[in-house]
This record gives sequence, C-alpha cells and structure tokens, in this order.
Amino acid sequence: MNGKKGSIRIDICQPSKSVEQESVKKQISEKGQSPSKRLCDVWDFARQDTNRVTFALKVGLACLLVSLLILFRAPYDIFGTNIIWSILTVAIMFEYTIGATFNRGFNRALGSVLAGVFAIVIIQVAVSCGHTAEPYIIGFSIFLVGAATSFMKLWPSLIPYEYGFRVILFTYCLIIASGYRMGNPIRTAMDRLYSIAIGALIAVLVNVTIYPIWAGEQLHMELVANFSSLADSLEECVKKYLSGDVSEHPDFSTTVMDDFPDEPAFRKCRAMLNSSAKLDSLANSAKWEPPHGRFKHFFYPWAEYVKVGNVLQYCAYEVMALHGCLHSEIQAPYNLRCAFRSEILDATNQAAELLHSLAKDVNNMKSSLQTSLLKHVHVSTERLQQSIDLQSYLFTVNDEANSAKPQLKTSWAVTFNLNSKQNDDPESKMAENIATQVAGPLQPESYHEMMKRQQRRLHSWPSREVDDFEDDENDVSDMIPRMRALESTTALSLATFASLLIEFVARLDHLVEAVEKLSQMARFKQQTGT
Repeated sequence: MNGKKGSIRIDICQPSKSVEQESVKKQISEKGQSPSKRLCDVWDFARQDTNRVTFALKVGLACLLVSLLILFRAPYDIFGTNIIWSILTVAIMFEYTIGATFNRGFNRALGSVLAGVFAIVIIQVAVSCGHTAEPYIIGFSIFLVGAATSFMKLWPSLIPYEYGFRVILFTYCLIIASGYRMGNPIRTAMDRLYSIAIGALIAVLVNVTIYPIWAGEQLHMELVANFSSLADSLEECVKKYLSGDVSEHPDFSTTVMDDFPDEPAFRKCRAMLNSSAKLDSLANSAKWEPPHGRFKHFFYPWAEYVKVGNVLQYCAYEVMALHGCLHSEIQAPYNLRCAFRSEILDATNQAAELLHSLAKDVNNMKSSLQTSLLKHVHVSTERLQQSIDLQSYLFTVNDEANSAKPQLKTSWAVTFNLNSKQNDDPESKMAENIATQVAGPLQPESYHEMMKRQQRRLHSWPSREVDDFEDDENDVSDMIPRMRALESTTALSLATFASLLIEFVARLDHLVEAVEKLSQMARFKQQTGT
C-alpha cells in the first residue's frame, strides 16, 4: 500500500523493459538459427507425424507419373501441350486426406465439365453469329461467367463448393480464350477435359492405394486426444494450485511471454480450444470417404464427432478459468487452501478418471455405462460443496466492521501485544506502550482468537503489517474496514476456484450425454461399465 493516508493502491505489474528486450533478443536469435538447428527442427516436425512425410512422397510420385505423359513421345503426340493440364490437376487436387481429395476431385470434375459444356455452347453460338460479333459474344460471356461464379460462391449454402466455382471460372476462360485463337475450339476443349480426367485419376489412385490417410481416422484420433488433453490440464492446474504458495509465482508478464513452459498440458488444452475449425474440416472431408477400417457402414455420423468436440470445448473453458485463478495476482492464503485440499483433489481425480474412461470408450469404439463413475464425481462434488458450506466462516472476516471504537482499539492492542512477544526489542516495547495508552486496559481475549488474527495477518494478501499504519485514531478506524475487505477478497478467490471446479463437473453431464448419443449412432459395441 502506497500513497496518501487512508488510500489503498494495488500495483498491477506491467511488462518491464528487460522483458521486452528479452523477447526481441529471442526473435533475433530465432531468425539467425544455424542450418543444423533448422534441420533438427524439420526432423522433429517430421517425427511428430510420419503421415506428413508419406503425403509429401505421394504427391511427388503422382507428379512424376503424370509427367511421364510428356516425357514419352507417344502420349505427347496424342494430347500435345494440353497434357500439362494433367500436371496442374494433380498439383491442385491432391490433398492430405482421401476425403479431402475426393471432395476436391468432385469440385474439379463438376466444374471442368460444366465449364467445358458451357464453353462449347458459347463457341457454337459465337461462330454462328459471324466473325464480327464473335469476339463481343465471347467477351460478354467471360464477364457473365466471372460475375455469376464469384457471386454464387459467396452464398452461405454453397460455400463448401467454393473451389468448384473457381474451377468453372478459370477453366471456362482458358478454354474459350485459347480456342478462339488456336482454331477448332471444340477439339481443344475435349483434349483438355481428357487431360484433366487423366490427372484426377492418377491423383486418386496414388492417394488411395499407397498408405492411405483417412480423414475419418484423423478425426477419431483428434477427438480422443482432446479428451486426454482436457483431463491432464485439469489435474495439472489443480495440483499446482494446491502444491505450494502460488503467491510466489514469477512475474506474470514474464510468464505470459514465456507461454507457461512449465505447464505442457495447459498448452494442449488451449490448442484444443482453437481446433474447432480443424474438426469441422475433417468431418466435412470424412463424409466423402467410403466405408473403411473400423468405420464400416455408410452415412457414418461424423457430425456427432464435431458435437462431442464442441461439448469438450465447453468444458475446457472452465479449465481455462481455473488456470486464470491459478495465475491471479490475488491469491488465497496457503493454509486456507489446505483446509479444502482433500475435497478439491477428490473431485478433480474423479472428474479426470471419468474423462479418461470416456476417451478409452471412444478410442475402442465401445459403449459402456458411465453411471457409477458419474455418481462418484457428483458425490465428491457434493462433499466439496458441503465442506464449503460448513466452513464458510473462513471466507469472511469475523470481526464486525461497525464495532465500537473501544473494541477496535482492543483489537489493535492485542496485535501489538503479539508482535511484542514475538520480537522482544525496544521498538516492539515502545509500540506496546503506545497501544496501551491508546486503547487503555486490555480486555481478556481467548488464545484461539489471538492466533486466528495472527494467522490472518501473516497469510493474507496484501500483507497486513501493523507498522504500516499510524497510531492516529481516525486513520486506524478508517483503514480497518478497507483492509478487512481486501482480506475477504483473498479468501473468496478460493471460493471462486472451488465454484469453477463444481461448474466443470456439472458440464460433464452434457459430455456424457453427447458421447452416449455418438455411441448409439455410430453403433459402438455394447459392454458393461464400471
């Protein structure tokens, strides 16, 4: 507390110049990495997911195969320079997963066919209108197709086919413009359509037959990983909150700029909150895939995976809020957190166990009743709630703010007396004499009350040191209510943490319901749960 008499100021830490300089130096060092360090980063990136290397090699193989049509004389004599469209089709159509390739191939094929048919019709109309009107008709048709496709791809229900409209536009423009100068436009359009079909066929065959990467399998594993990330992040946050004095955490601005290096599970949980777009993309791609692997029936409910992922994110928001309490500047005293340690840990462990059980069921594609585990979670949460209710007096200041002045004087005198007993020095004795003169004779007070006040003084935020106050009667009576309000705020931070944990458990009911609906629609195997 700084400032004038009777004022309370809480200093919020700001990023210091040294922190900013360290971040700048870090960016400069990253830019000036050695080639060996960059190679190590590439190697680590490839080891994280070997499918990335597989995908790259398959694209290279497909481009090589389609290039043979140009390198060998016989196919080049048949298609001529139009065979380049095969290479262009492979480069554009080949995607990471098979579902995305089928989706891109459908848009490519449909767009090319529509553009080719429309180009042939317009060419016939332009030729029949005479040589003078032909360029005007072709130019107006290009304008009309460009405006129409650009408008339609913005229509909300047609956004998934946005790539198809792009294909219609550039295929039509290239066919009709080049055919106008090269002569025999119909022949040119047919050759290019054949070349596009050859490139699409090679891309599909290579992607499906050589180490296929299925979007459905990727979506399935991503959802299972999200369950584990949420459970690990919850356990990590709660254990760190109860492990020690969180008020001794490092500078908050430095911690934020370091991205919480000591909390890997939290970083995974935060990444999960940003994965909704990835889940939607994988689900849309999986719809184009035929039955495969463990997903053996048609019309598989991939949309339910996205719904379960949304409920997981709904639960993850509470974990993020718990993490905010963990790194808050206002913290509850450590001894107060220890008073509810067993109840908080029990509720956390039960919730994490339920999440791991759900992840195991989804991963194994088995449906088991989670009634017993869910009941244990609710029981542990009720114990935490009852403990908070029974010990609610710990979250408030026992002394009344509007008590009489003699009582206030007595309280301060007792505090001075405690300090003097602990520190037997001249300054403490002088403080005791001053307190005795101000307060008069001391009233008898129980040892329990004295120790409780002493603990509040030592473990509260901000620290309540008696020497920070003057002995003026008006100043003391004005500062005590404000300090009691600050002391109550620190205690209520624990109540906030506990209430967020209870809310997280309440949201688990929706998660269990979503998983049960997914297991029914996906026809998971039934088994008895624990």
